[in-house]
Amino acid sequence: MTSTLLKGSGFKAKAAGTGAELEPEFHSATRAEVDGAARLAAAAFDDYGRRSGKERGAFLRAIAEEIEARKAALVERAGLETALPAARLEGETARTCNQLRMFAELVEEGSWVDARLDRAQTRANGPRKPDLRSLLRPLGPVAVFGASNFPLAFSVAGGDTASALAAGCTVLVKAHPAHPGTSGLAGEAIAAAAKRCGMPEGVFALLFDAGIELGVALVEHAAVKAVGFTGSLQAGRRLMDLAAARPEPIPVYAEMGSTNPVFVLPRALAERGAEIAAGLHASITLGAGQFCTKPGLVLMPTGDHGDAAVAKLGELMAQPAKFTLLTAGIASAYAAGAAHRRAQAGVKTLAAGEGASAVLMETTAAALAADPELGEELFGPASVVVRHGGKEELLALARGLGGHLTATVHGTDEDFAEYAELFRVLEGKAGRLVVNGFPTGVEVTSAMVHGGPYPATSLPSSSVGTRAITRFTRPVCYQDVPAGALPLELRDGNPLGIARMNDGVISTQ
Repeated sequence: MTSTLLKGSGFKAKAAGTGAELEPEFHSATRAEVDGAARLAAAAFDDYGRRSGKERGAFLRAIAEEIEARKAALVERAGLETALPAARLEGETARTCNQLRMFAELVEEGSWVDARLDRAQTRANGPRKPDLRSLLRPLGPVAVFGASNFPLAFSVAGGDTASALAAGCTVLVKAHPAHPGTSGLAGEAIAAAAKRCGMPEGVFALLFDAGIELGVALVEHAAVKAVGFTGSLQAGRRLMDLAAARPEPIPVYAEMGSTNPVFVLPRALAERGAEIAAGLHASITLGAGQFCTKPGLVLMPTGDHGDAAVAKLGELMAQPAKFTLLTAGIASAYAAGAAHRRAQAGVKTLAAGEGASAVLMETTAAALAADPELGEELFGPASVVVRHGGKEELLALARGLGGHLTATVHGTDEDFAEYAELFRVLEGKAGRLVVNGFPTGVEVTSAMVHGGPYPATSLPSSSVGTRAITRFTRPVCYQDVPAGALPLELRDGNPLGIARMNDGVISTQ
């Protein structure tokens, strides 16, 4: 089921901020051991993929209970490995357990499979219409990559694992090397839940690696049928390319980065520019700017009100604040990236300090149009204000954007009427549109979409909310199949009582 440490080269976690090594030693999996775990996951899928929604729901609930039983140890270890505060980690533990239970409720109820029945008909002037019935079925073993910035909610027992297990897929997790101790504890919780619920051996495996070899081996393995990933664009593209080059290409659901543009419209700026500046500062620096929904691009008109709001934001960003980034590598990349961005033509530095300090830069619409790199993600507490000359220039900027997880608009009713076209443009640029708020909060609900057009994500999807389950499924149609061979979801009489589409009409009949 998992989590025996696999014998390979040894490595230790390092305390965030100090770099001190933490016990115990972890061992990187070899390719042979990856092969064994993947084959076991494939064998387990033959059983687990046929388990009922009630059985899978009970398993997900048991995982949540096992995580809660280890909460104190998880928060303590994650604090050492990430330097994230205890309150944040306690909240993330609750979010992890809540999303497990949310998926449990979904699969226990059962309508998520999108069952459709078109019954046979005899036609007077044509061939017989066959009996056609379809639903969503799980893909098979899924490789999940733990994320650096969410050691619980986007890692071993996070949303990718929860949605894949809910769909009926077995899961192979690559633990993030920055927090292997936290990953090990979460893996123990899933293994304990699997044993409690009588799940087949191989339903879940946790594999460790200090480098990239394990990830490559997982994506290339023939038994793996899909990938869930949260991380950088560079790493995500590498996985996409590996998956596409396989003899049997597989989908990679990668969340790879976003600058989450914030558009501040003129009347809102005049009415509450200082308030918007304060909200931006809080959102940009939350969690040391290590959220994928951090506002990295702020589009604001020129003029007195814009000048005042930018000055206020610069004043707040310049306040002394000590930020500890998740790893030494992230801290180094942030410092180098900020220095490079500040040195680019057309960029003015409004706030910056030593080390992992908050950085605010300003540029123009023309400079951004000439150098799109100015609008790329900088992971850490930094943002770029883009000044523009009015509606037409703002719309041109919006049309030139790539894909983002979010796009935010601050405005009044009059602003929204005047800039109605902006919303139509942004609908094609982001997975979530936010009005008069800030994008860093991501509610875990059925309606949430956490994804966006490329390069925010590799494929149109959501990694948060119940929509995430469909990533790891495929539609299957049964034509004239005898009743006894049909899945329960498709049988006459609707034995599970789920919502289905019957001859084009949704009902529970």
